[in-house]
This record gives sequence, C-alpha cells and structure tokens, in this order.
Amino acid sequence: MICTFCQILSGELPGSFVFRDDVVAAFMDIQPVNPGHVLVVPVRHAAYLADVQPNEGARMFALAQRLSTALFQIDIRCEGTNLFLANGAPAGQEVFHVHLHVLPRYGGDQFGFRFGPGYGVRPAREMLDALAQQLKSASIR
Repeated sequence: MICTFCQILSGELPGSFVFRDDVVAAFMDIQPVNPGHVLVVPVRHAAYLADVQPNEGARMFALAQRLSTALFQIDIRCEGTNLFLANGAPAGQEVFHVHLHVLPRYGGDQFGFRFGPGYGVRPAREMLDALAQQLKSASIR
C-alpha cells in the first residue's frame, strides 16, 4: 500500500505545495495546529528517521529553517516556531513517511508538549555520563 505522503508527492492526492525539488518537499498540513503549519518531507519514501539519507535530513532541516523564517513574514499570527518530528508510533508518528512539522506559535495558542511526572527530577551525573558513553559507542559516526 502506498503511503499518503507518497500519494501527495505523486499527485494522486491533492497537496498545497510550498516547495519541491528532487530531494525534499514542503506542503501545508491538512490538520494544522495553527494556520501556516507546514510539513517538510523527503521526496523518496522513508518510513523512519533511520531511513533518511544524511543529505535528505540536511535538506529537510535547511528548508524547515527557511520556512520558519518565512512564517514571521506572512499574514498569520506567528510569534515563535517549533520544529517537531515524531519517529515511531510511541513518539506520535501517524503517517509512516518521515515528516518534519514547522509549527507557527503564538502566546495563548493552547498547543504544547506535556512532560511526564519525572521530568523535574535530575538524574545523577554518573547516569548521564554512562548514557553518553553508550550513545558514543552505538551507531554515531
């Protein structure tokens, strides 16, 4: 089954495109958090962040940065922006084609992130150091 974003990219489903080249595309979210909510995707299908090629990720972020700047210049309420990428269902990913949300924000928009009950508890430095070492030893190259 072809994914929804691939169908938008192929023209099978409508999309309100802001940008597109042979590597990345940006189009308006059909369920925006706030007006101006844009999705940045790789043109090549990549279900998860690990499937994104480094050049695609770099291009996605560079485009998101330009879009964030542009949101302050158009006729919408935008006092700040968030960039958000959900990687996997437990993280909130619903469409399994990597996408970076560019969200215009303003005071009182009632959108936000909730932190778990342990958020305010600082872990011991030894735990942070051990996790840092594990990450260094993992697949970071």
